Amino acid sequence: MMAKNWIARLAIAALAGTALAAPAWAFQEAPMLTEKVEAGELPPLEERLPTHPTVVEALSVGEYGGVWRRAFNGPGDRWGPTKLMEERVLKWAADETGGAVLVPGYIESYSVNDDSTEFTFTLLEGLKWSDGVPVTTEDVRFWYEDVFLNPEVNPSIDATLAPGGKPMEVSIADERTFTVKFGQPYVYFLQILAKDSTGEPSLDRPSFVYPKHYLSQFNNKYASEAELAAAATKFQVENWKGLWGSKGAVTAWWLNPDLPVLTAWQIETPPPADTVTMVRNPYYWSVDQEGNQLPYIDRIEHRLFQDPETLNLMIAQGQLDMQDRHLNLANYTFYRENEERGGYHIVNWKDSNIWSLVPNITTTDDVLRGLFADARVREALSVAIDRELIIELTQSGLGKPVQAAPVSGSQYYVPELSEHWVEYDPDHANALLDEAGLTERDAQGFRLRPDGQRFSLIVEANDASYAKTLELLAENYADIGVEMLPRVIDRTQWDNNRSNNDFQMQWMPYDRMTYVPADPRRLMGSDSFANQYYVWYNTDGTSGIEPPADHPLREVFDLWDQASSSASVEVADAHVAEMVRIFAEQGWVIGVYGEGPVVNVVSNRMHNVQPDLVQDDIFRGVGMARTQQFWLDQD
Repeated sequence: MMAKNWIARLAIAALAGTALAAPAWAFQEAPMLTEKVEAGELPPLEERLPTHPTVVEALSVGEYGGVWRRAFNGPGDRWGPTKLMEERVLKWAADETGGAVLVPGYIESYSVNDDSTEFTFTLLEGLKWSDGVPVTTEDVRFWYEDVFLNPEVNPSIDATLAPGGKPMEVSIADERTFTVKFGQPYVYFLQILAKDSTGEPSLDRPSFVYPKHYLSQFNNKYASEAELAAAATKFQVENWKGLWGSKGAVTAWWLNPDLPVLTAWQIETPPPADTVTMVRNPYYWSVDQEGNQLPYIDRIEHRLFQDPETLNLMIAQGQLDMQDRHLNLANYTFYRENEERGGYHIVNWKDSNIWSLVPNITTTDDVLRGLFADARVREALSVAIDRELIIELTQSGLGKPVQAAPVSGSQYYVPELSEHWVEYDPDHANALLDEAGLTERDAQGFRLRPDGQRFSLIVEANDASYAKTLELLAENYADIGVEMLPRVIDRTQWDNNRSNNDFQMQWMPYDRMTYVPADPRRLMGSDSFANQYYVWYNTDGTSGIEPPADHPLREVFDLWDQASSSASVEVADAHVAEMVRIFAEQGWVIGVYGEGPVVNVVSNRMHNVQPDLVQDDIFRGVGMARTQQFWLDQD
């Protein structure tokens, strides 16, 4: 369990600017890069590094070399590898106690004016893309004018980058310095930037910069229609817009080895290969405390697995060097029993995810939408769940029953909200459904909807390892006359169904419940329980579905508008706390369990994997552990 107020100091940690000045080091590099320098394939290290590289204090100074072996379950698993190495101008990282703090990335300094309306950033002097081309504010200008403000590429600007409905403005001061301006105070901007950067359309989302020298050839401001059509044909997409986005054939680093990046590694062999490989970026701009260019590890290798049993076999046979993704607490005893055989040990992190059933309250099924709108039905679907039994049988007894709400350790944590509607009470659930008018049943004992159809819920999950949990949930719901039909589908389709408003209910880890303002969209329905309502809010009513005039989610939207224009963190936090209260008390999302450990299988050859970190999408998952400072024994 996370300690109380573990996260309370995060807002303060972001306020001070950081100027970096490296000592007069003799920089060192990986042997594989020295070989390329000697062969004339690369310039010397001093010409590849910035004048003053960003310093990462490694837990221990490591050895160069080796291949980090991981597992992935297909092309749709793109966010797992991405989180290993995302870069921002500012990013979340673990401090020596495991706390999350904001640290500088590829910037020399930043500053914030007195009323938090202007944020000025200065890029590292001598910063370069992975192909050796200098990074300058021309890349910032390209991102801002030709991508961010280009409706053909970026059809809607997210509300988190347009507080008060007015998109941020970017002005260029010189070759390295630029300023971001807002029409109102925005006290949460740096935290939002560290979580989601400047958003789509890319996969690794580098803040404010895109490689103009490469991407302009795929942009309609620079390329002709014929050139764009030819590029679409080359990359086998329907039209040139398919080149862009987090799944774009060009802008997804995961798919395009030619895309210049700022990350520690870059794609070498992309999917759909069964073994996807990444190789170190020779121009990576960061060093350890002794002047060794990072990363320590030469390559990362992702091996495809098709089912949980195959992944378990890989673990038991010692085929993985560090992995938390796709590991299931139901197998915790198995992981422990095979430590010696597999040559690994377990490193536990703290899980802030709340595993939840997420109804689609904007579903196109009018009758089901009406049932989800009834608080009695939502409460019944929550109290019908025997959370303790599910935790015992699927989580090895680890974790606790919790509602979808901020977790303990968050400054927004309220015990009453975390416990809202979590007590197992099937009799009360049956009474609530009777009170809601669902008294008629069919021959099998299932309740009938107002239109005479069986009250059935298709629940989608994206991994077969959740089958036992879904089976138990289905038994709980059958006890109150509700039929639950589990479906395990591909991750890409699972994501698309939320975007397309084409699902009834999904099983997912409800995250971003630590430092809520870093991504408030979760509470606002985005990509979850009310995606179409959020689209309506985000596009100022030009797209999506308008919520009813009296819908409580409108108040949540209004509260974020107030929080994102507040002149002080204290005032803004009060609005966020009220957003949290409304969200949790409405019970739009049905939390089941959470706050258990996150299991990391770590090879005995792997070093610098820090224990007791908090796993949350806000902190970019494993990225918070500063993976560029991981290293492998080279015996």
